[in-house]
Amino acid sequence: MAVISEGKVIKNLSVKLGCILLAAVPLCLFGWVWLYAFSPGPQIDRSEISVLISPDIGFREIEQILVREKVIYKDLRFALLARLMGAAHHLRAGEYFFESQVVPYQVLTDLVAGSVVRRAVIIPEGLSTFKIAEILAAGGWVDKDKFLSLTRDLEFIRELGLNVKSLEGYLFPDTYYLEIGGQTEEEIISLMAARMQEVLFDLGVAGSSSDLDIHRLLTLASIVEKETAMPRERPLIARVFLNRLAKNMRLQADPTVIYGLAKFDGNITRKDLRTPTPYNTYIIKGLPPGPIGNPGRASIEAVLDPAQESYYYFVSRNDGSHYFSKSLNEHNRAVFRYQQNGKK
Repeated sequence: MAVISEGKVIKNLSVKLGCILLAAVPLCLFGWVWLYAFSPGPQIDRSEISVLISPDIGFREIEQILVREKVIYKDLRFALLARLMGAAHHLRAGEYFFESQVVPYQVLTDLVAGSVVRRAVIIPEGLSTFKIAEILAAGGWVDKDKFLSLTRDLEFIRELGLNVKSLEGYLFPDTYYLEIGGQTEEEIISLMAARMQEVLFDLGVAGSSSDLDIHRLLTLASIVEKETAMPRERPLIARVFLNRLAKNMRLQADPTVIYGLAKFDGNITRKDLRTPTPYNTYIIKGLPPGPIGNPGRASIEAVLDPAQESYYYFVSRNDGSHYFSKSLNEHNRAVFRYQQNGKK
């Protein structure tokens, strides 16, 4: 019968103990981190915490923001948990809302999933790309200069499938739900341009008309948009301009003059009407070279389906509505009545 020496027994026990320790340490470490993963974060005196994560920062900076905003406690286990979850390099930028005492596991889950806050931004009909850029920049969605530069970037415009020199007129006015810091200027412009193409397709225009026809459509629609805020008048305004174009008459639309001016103080003058620009339809014949704003659906529809009338002129009644005339004599009488006498 073999006799096992005492030293060999001790050695075997030491090896087994070492193996147990080697297995126990990672398990204990995992348990230590996992316990932290579901431990409540700081308690604050408000129900939600707003955190903005910029797209150009790394994990450490994100962790510092979360600690500073009292979403999590400063704890080395946050980084360990992120590694265990495979989340450290997959945190998405944007604005987030976290509840008071949210657990670290949920924080990382939201950051990886990109559960960002989407805020509504309303782009009214008829605004120029410059005004749209101002609205989006004021809300923190875009850098204004970069946004405007992209709307004139021919390579970027071609990537959108458009053959134009500018995106003026091609950004659909609508209510958009955007992520602050989570969407690039390119993505937001693409969203707005795609929405315009959806509307044109729905109206039976996109895909069945040439780029030139669509450009002329949006150009005229943008002028109609600027001329009246009354829905019932849009088909009448469209008809006036279409009748004038058919007769090779100048459009003589004040909004086109204003668009072409470098500066405008709010009052159009005779000097303005005589100032030569590519957009001054008191001087040029036909349509200006492109849209003077971004028209809404109703104005586009008005150009596609104008009123069946023989009007060639209109003048403001000073109450938001217009008087429409079929002849110059009738128009001159209306101008005298509503403008020179100031009657309604």
